[in-house]
Amino acid sequence: MATEPICAPATPLLPAAVALVRISGTGLQALLAPLLTLPEPRQASLRTLRWSGFRERALVLFFPGPASYTGEDVVELQIHGNPLLATRLLGHLHSLGIRLAEPGEFTRRALLNGKQGLLEAEALRDLVAAQSDAQIRLAQARADAQPEWIGAARRTLAPWMARAEAAVDYGEEENILLNINELSTSLRPLQIWFHVEQRRARAARQLRDGLRLALVGRPNAGKSTLFNALVGEERAIVTEVPGTTRDVLEVRCEWRGLPLRLFDTAGIHTTEDPVERLGVARVRPLLETADLVLHLIPAGEEATAPVVAILAPFLGKVIEVRTFSDQTEASGVAIAAHRGDLDALEVALRERLLGGLGPDACLGALATERQAALLDDLVGQLELLLGLEEGCPPELPASLLQGAWGLLARLTGEDRAESALDALFSGFCLGK
Repeated sequence: MATEPICAPATPLLPAAVALVRISGTGLQALLAPLLTLPEPRQASLRTLRWSGFRERALVLFFPGPASYTGEDVVELQIHGNPLLATRLLGHLHSLGIRLAEPGEFTRRALLNGKQGLLEAEALRDLVAAQSDAQIRLAQARADAQPEWIGAARRTLAPWMARAEAAVDYGEEENILLNINELSTSLRPLQIWFHVEQRRARAARQLRDGLRLALVGRPNAGKSTLFNALVGEERAIVTEVPGTTRDVLEVRCEWRGLPLRLFDTAGIHTTEDPVERLGVARVRPLLETADLVLHLIPAGEEATAPVVAILAPFLGKVIEVRTFSDQTEASGVAIAAHRGDLDALEVALRERLLGGLGPDACLGALATERQAALLDDLVGQLELLLGLEEGCPPELPASLLQGAWGLLARLTGEDRAESALDALFSGFCLGK
């Protein structure tokens, strides 16, 4: 790949104590000579940078390639955190022939130079974007190492690929046959493992993306009380007067390990109040995008007709929650949010959104749309292999085995599609 030198701010261009400018390329010692003399590798040293009338003391680190983040020479300049000063330094670097990096270009070079895998790069992107403790832990676990099942799949597929190709090329001459029953016996443990990973991947993706959870019910059904209990602070006004909430309230929070994007809605009922009617009208668009809808019904009551009507098109993602269960006996998902009694709700959310798994059970699982789609394709390829009958032409299992191997290569990034890489790295910041 090209080794054209690049630079970028690795910290936001905002007033701060320190600003970090990162540079990568080949031959940086000569290229930066007009600005500074680089220190010994991996030894932080103070240097005075002089350019265009500016004089700045900087802490400088030099990582010669290939033992660096990108596999090229990398220099990091820590300067005072004045955004104008950082901008002027970047402009001077451009005059030295070092262009501004594109989003994610440092990590892209690390990938293409073999310093990082595609799964690691995706985990790094998710780590930077994480907004909850659960999402941070999920990204960190995926960055640690390649999932064990990928190596196991390769160890299982490799010898069968060799046998299948030998049967195709020399079967008739050397009487080489491919035993389909043995192949199926060898692949069945992988099928079980893949199904487990599919379940974990679905749950991990919910955690990665956050759960859009809407609270819906009649006025005074306990929506705002539950909203405050999940958020952990008084964000919604709670009174005995019906219709206190007249608009949609939205908060991001983490509750019992679940990253939530929580929506408290206006109480749904027939009203002539124009403000309340506007609030109710905003509920339907929210229901269309929610991952899950909690229909709050006070214990001992029946659902009201206006709420039933608005929820009718979305029953597949509705959970009925009985509120004020400390006052009247209730079955199903029964809670008393004002007392902090929410265990039944936690169980219901984990079952519906995570398949009963806890957040820790998702650590290390695939979590992005790209990864999950390739895993689904891999499961489908394996099912085709297991459906083969004895005596089928060897070209058929050979092709399917090659297809499965290719899906693994696409998953890990060893088979690189430029369009896929463009989509991935466009989501990175400049300094990554």
